[in-house]
Amino acid sequence: MIINIAKRRMLRGQAAVGAGVGLGSILSAELLSQAGFDFILVDNQHGAWDDKETMAAFRSICAGIGAAVPMARVRQNDFGAIGRLLDAGALGVVVPMVHTVEQAQAAVRAARYPPLGARSAGAFGTGFLGADYMQWANEAVFLAIQIESAQAVENAEALLGVEGIDGCWIGPADLALSMGVDLATPEGAAQHRAAILRVLEACRRTGKVPGIASGPDAREWLELGF
Repeated sequence: MIINIAKRRMLRGQAAVGAGVGLGSILSAELLSQAGFDFILVDNQHGAWDDKETMAAFRSICAGIGAAVPMARVRQNDFGAIGRLLDAGALGVVVPMVHTVEQAQAAVRAARYPPLGARSAGAFGTGFLGADYMQWANEAVFLAIQIESAQAVENAEALLGVEGIDGCWIGPADLALSMGVDLATPEGAAQHRAAILRVLEACRRTGKVPGIASGPDAREWLELGF
């Protein structure tokens, strides 16, 4: 059985820090995997990746000394798209734009094998992870939903309460757009921060992993518990 080190850290309440790759460069993914990150996120939503490059990137991420965990952001909350990333070897999937419980349940259905979900057998690209893949995939795969709208913040506790969801990944930019706030003003920034902290509290109440996309402000979010 493969141990998803990043997922294990997060479930223990420890921080896991990753880097996103969007250039479509397999070599860049491999180099980042050796830079000390816990996971590398191959960004299929906003990155320049096709199926073959994505599959090769997962292998390259696993190839180095002290390799990171290969994860991916899927293009959309789609049964086929989620399953295909997992079949190619991703050990974690971030699903964007999840606003309702029904959408969260759809993500679980796509990412988990029965009886928890309805993922189809036939993982064509997981041989490098071991012949017993199907026996441990439900446990090892990390499934995060993106909370990045005012509606999702309102529904955060219900979304995170869905069985099979491991945690969330807040998208601060889209959240600000959805809320209609101006982050350049003290009032807008305060409203935005309050919404993010509301999601953090929902994670604590449901026992799920709080994640957030960040840049220069990463240390602040880590100190708060993301």
